[in-house]
Amino acid sequence: MKVKERIWILVDPLNCSGCRLCEVACSLKHEGNIWPEASRIRVFEFVPGINIPHTCVQCHDYPCVQVCPENALSVDEKTGAVLVDVEKCTVCGECIRACPGNVPRILEAKDHVIICDLCNGDPECVKACVEAGYNALRLIEKPPNYTRKTYAVDPYYKAVLLAKNIYGDKEVL
Repeated sequence: MKVKERIWILVDPLNCSGCRLCEVACSLKHEGNIWPEASRIRVFEFVPGINIPHTCVQCHDYPCVQVCPENALSVDEKTGAVLVDVEKCTVCGECIRACPGNVPRILEAKDHVIICDLCNGDPECVKACVEAGYNALRLIEKPPNYTRKTYAVDPYYKAVLLAKNIYGDKEVL
């Protein structure tokens, strides 16, 4: 599955204030109202003061797309984002189980899975974060040496690693 041009949202949790403007901007773009629960990016705070923005990192092998029994997920050839065909999605949850980062979600009010589509190459979450001056999210070209083992991990695990880095190897969680 080759993609001509791939972009990526680089997340720097050390710059994240926890303001959640990214969630607001995303939900406004995709839902037409402020509904952070339906945002395609989520900010988690497992440790006080350590905020972990979390969204799809477009794994090189797209395990979510590969396991979808209905072919409801595809890859945008321009951006590399995972796209959801809402007509085909049966909310079976296979994509959720396959995702190493626990990114796709099913909301009770939705009849399909939700996942970041990179806003067709111009992510609202990144714009909101940059405009606010935090720069915890930046749009970059996907690094050639990217491995999903580095970036596509559960947000809780990211929080543990960051807390240990900041506070030392103490029991923080």
